[in-house]
Amino acid sequence: MINSGDTAFVLISAALVCLMTPGLAFFYGGLVRKKNVLTIMIQSFISMGIVTAIWVFGGFSLAFGKDMHGLIGNLQYFGLQGVGMSPNPAYGPTIPFLVFYIYQSMFAIITPALITGAFADRVNFKSYLKFLVLWSILVYIPLTHWVWGGGFLAQMGVVDFAGGIVVHVSAGIAALASVFFVGKRVMVPGENAAPHNIAFVALGTGLLWFGWFGFNGGSALAANGIAATAFVNTDIAGSLAMITWLLISWIHEKKPTMVGVLTGAVAGLATITPAAGYVRPWAAVIIGILSSVVCYLAVQVRIKLDWDDALDVWGVHGVGGILGSILVGVFAESVVNGTSGLVQGNVHQFLIQVFGVVFTGVYAFVVTYLILKVINVFDSVRVPEKMEILGLDTSIHGEVAYDL
Repeated sequence: MINSGDTAFVLISAALVCLMTPGLAFFYGGLVRKKNVLTIMIQSFISMGIVTAIWVFGGFSLAFGKDMHGLIGNLQYFGLQGVGMSPNPAYGPTIPFLVFYIYQSMFAIITPALITGAFADRVNFKSYLKFLVLWSILVYIPLTHWVWGGGFLAQMGVVDFAGGIVVHVSAGIAALASVFFVGKRVMVPGENAAPHNIAFVALGTGLLWFGWFGFNGGSALAANGIAATAFVNTDIAGSLAMITWLLISWIHEKKPTMVGVLTGAVAGLATITPAAGYVRPWAAVIIGILSSVVCYLAVQVRIKLDWDDALDVWGVHGVGGILGSILVGVFAESVVNGTSGLVQGNVHQFLIQVFGVVFTGVYAFVVTYLILKVINVFDSVRVPEKMEILGLDTSIHGEVAYDL
């Protein structure tokens, strides 16, 4: 039976998640050099169009259609046939199935957009469009089915409240694969690679944080206590992570930077995502603190190894998603949402979470690398050096972000 309160809550949550993609565009747009602002922003915005089309014409059905051998859904919902006002008992029994569709479509949109921060400033737009389509079909949709659509990982007991594995692990590890394939950016002697507009980064972070309440809270698929728990945990983890990152970076870098504060908040929000509806607020405090410690360390390792993950997608989203997904197996309490972890003596849940993370990471890395390799056979993934030095806004799109 449809509940109007639940329906309204999930619809609003879908709108909040939708807002996260423009928020990501501003977040990434501020971090790049000014000659590539529009390039990184269009990569986020175009995902809203292309992924929606994929989701309507088979993507949603393959993710949430009738399970076939634990591997993929069927095409029963192709073109949104059978996706209407009646609830689907498996996917939100008190909301129209159409509401569940639009909510999940917003997750599908932002996930590949996250990857773009890793290969910022150096990828051909035409090749990116091909990557966007292939990655959505070959990586995101199967993972969604395996974890949320009744596939083999779900059957094994892997849980992911709002996208730690499906979104952040997959995108973060895919980002690392893209860094290895595409290579380092070209830097003209004396060129400054620092963020060109930190105010944009702050605006983007604010929009992301605001949207994250829908990202995590809405994943309860009802306006209930689990949604409230996820909502509160999201704010706690983001806040504690922000403070922790500030302290660590202040000590290590000798200055309290705005970019550090904002990066820490995003790390905490990403890390709490898989656990938001499974843990108590006290655990969210620990998860938030740990997220900054571990993700900051990951960024330092990346710098030492000279991996050119331009906007630290792997170090923040990938490592944060890995950490949070494993910590579900530590802090989950059955009194919250029926799942227990090590705090209640459930070793199996911890081990199965580790397996889910490792399997997802390997799958996302290998398939992403192969996708880029195949695309490169037909169209160069990377732009020529002259175009990269000039800037992709001008050389590819014929536009500039600033007219002054």
